[in-house]
Amino acid sequence: MLTVRSLSLLLALGALSLVDAAPQNRGNRGGRNRNGQGATRGGGQRQKQATAFQQAQQIPQGVSTATDGSTILDMTANVNGLPLRFKVSAPADQFTADSGVDGGAQTAGAAGDLGLNVLLHGDGGQSFFDFPNQAVQNGLAGVAVLAPDPNLFWGGGSGLDRTDGVAHAQAVADLVADVMPQVLAFNSSRVSFTGVSGGSLLLSGFLMPGHMSQFAGDGKESQVLLNCGGLEPQVDVADADAAALAATRVHFQSTQQELTLLQPAIPAAIQAYEKIAASQGLDATAIGALQTVDNSPNGGHCEFDEKDFVSGVQLMADSFSAVVQGGDGNLAGTNVNVLNPVVGNEDLTFSGAS
Repeated sequence: MLTVRSLSLLLALGALSLVDAAPQNRGNRGGRNRNGQGATRGGGQRQKQATAFQQAQQIPQGVSTATDGSTILDMTANVNGLPLRFKVSAPADQFTADSGVDGGAQTAGAAGDLGLNVLLHGDGGQSFFDFPNQAVQNGLAGVAVLAPDPNLFWGGGSGLDRTDGVAHAQAVADLVADVMPQVLAFNSSRVSFTGVSGGSLLLSGFLMPGHMSQFAGDGKESQVLLNCGGLEPQVDVADADAAALAATRVHFQSTQQELTLLQPAIPAAIQAYEKIAASQGLDATAIGALQTVDNSPNGGHCEFDEKDFVSGVQLMADSFSAVVQGGDGNLAGTNVNVLNPVVGNEDLTFSGAS
């Protein structure tokens, strides 16, 4: 049975000290020791270092204020035996009376007008703590979920091998279906997703092929923004999910200097999802309108603003409506248009590697 456990509602929020963004291989962390052993101390003794997940638990949860003045609730739910910490940003009066938010006026399970934009961070959790999709944007309340993994990897495992992908995807789907209605009134027919790096691997590899019928088609509207990551489906695609994917707006966004291991993986994912749409009877024009791709920014992994990971991810969060909700396709504050149909643009060309 799903339970919601609200931890102490404190106002202070911190920042995680050891975070990475790119898909990582366990045991090879760019010089960071992730095997649970800390530096050698006096007398030759070694002291165990807390995992990234354990460090995250030291950061207070609770209620704070979003950039648009709305309310952020940061709490943890036990979903299928996994501790899923999540943040949701919405007007206070849209939270339930039992959520712990001052001004929460809704009853559990009540329908609301707001949809959701659920963000899955990259390896290490940076974007969960930054919460770039906070605030209500074009009718969507921002949600970010923290991976229930020692290294804060969505799907567990390492690199492109996400060994816990099935369980993590199921937990995210159940969080939206069973936990979110207990804390927020929202429109369950308007649930969209944003992936960042490793989060994009979980979305494209597991959640989209295994659960999309829950979120798209049959009158339900969903968009997926896959930033700096992509996988071919790692699970069988049921007929209902294939039909839903043919009604899901999907954008693949990368950069010119993407990570070496992702340079073949993202085009393979593009081709796989194009094939799914074609199997549902969509022609090239319809597929091109539904699925788009771009890797024009001359930056490294997730550096969509050609400057930095954090600001690059923020740029894409600010551009969500323009890119996948029927906007002009220009990245926020720029004249860079990223809406290229996947048809004919599947084989991305990269200029280097980050």
